[in-house]
Amino acid sequence: MERINNNIDNNFENEDAYLRAEKRVKELKGFYSHASFYVIINLFLIGMVAFNSGRDLWSFGTFSTAFFWGIGLSFHALGVFGKHALFSKSWEERKVREYMQKDETQWE
Repeated sequence: MERINNNIDNNFENEDAYLRAEKRVKELKGFYSHASFYVIINLFLIGMVAFNSGRDLWSFGTFSTAFFWGIGLSFHALGVFGKHALFSKSWEERKVREYMQKDETQWE
């Protein structure tokens, strides 16, 4: 009987892990499509302003859509990758090991 319960628990854990992974993939896919549309549409808009407008290309109005949409994209990235995306715990550990190795070779 214990073996059956163990298999059932293992199946639930596997299914839960699968659902978490599937959710993560959907979040990443959503962010990457958002970033792709950001680049494509803003290049198009800036290009249209550059070719069809006689005014100064380097004005704030030319890049305002990209600027404000970029803020939104940044918040989307923060939601998907988390606040420690750049400086995660694993990054800290790798850097500590790297500096320890450099220090070790310096004294040899």
